[in-house]
Amino acid sequence: MRLPLVAKAFGAWILSYVIFKFGMPFITSPLPSSIIFMYMSLVTVAVLLFVSVFEDDFHSFFGPITSFIRGEEGDGVGRKMSRIAVFIIIPLFFGFRTYENVKPSFEAPFPQRVIHPAPPGEAAGFTNPFEGDEAHYEEYIQEGRKIYYENCVFCHGDKLDGHGIFANALNVKPANFADPTTISMLMESFVFWRVSKGGIGLPGESTPWDSAMPPWELILTEEERWKVIMFLYEYTGFKPRTWE
Repeated sequence: MRLPLVAKAFGAWILSYVIFKFGMPFITSPLPSSIIFMYMSLVTVAVLLFVSVFEDDFHSFFGPITSFIRGEEGDGVGRKMSRIAVFIIIPLFFGFRTYENVKPSFEAPFPQRVIHPAPPGEAAGFTNPFEGDEAHYEEYIQEGRKIYYENCVFCHGDKLDGHGIFANALNVKPANFADPTTISMLMESFVFWRVSKGGIGLPGESTPWDSAMPPWELILTEEERWKVIMFLYEYTGFKPRTWE
């Protein structure tokens, strides 16, 4: 049985929507709504062009549609009821879609993650106890180097560039200390606080946070943490940010 042109056109349109909406296994994946709208607009134009190329196709496509909408003498009760149902369903559908788009949402907004959250007030008072001790400076750096390569190298890498052996398995990626936009932009007291708290101890404004860095204040002593930070700045050649 040969399908009417109207059925073919609407079938092609619906099939295209199903493919764009749900995807085809092993071929493509579902698309965002904005992309679906753009593609379906192109499909609609293509279908209308296809049925309008020949005059016979044009009449065979639009004829049944106009006949159904306008109504003809001798239409049975079923056809009349179908027409009434269509005239009721279409406005209800678009009204419902409009309502869904404009109705207020009572869901809590998704919190914005702050990569560098504001530390507590007491963190501003953290000072490096080894600062100014030039006589033992190189000794502190070497001790910090040893602590780094025993604890931090697995994530932050040999070159402090965030490419440690575990880096590819982590989300968020480990910090790249060699990048001039990381520790050089931070005050030394903030770096100490951030290292001490790790990813678990950050305040709520930094959630959701997937950092795998442990709270080093539970593992390393305060002196060891300061020595590691001194090594970070010495190795990268950066200076910590200051109030001046």
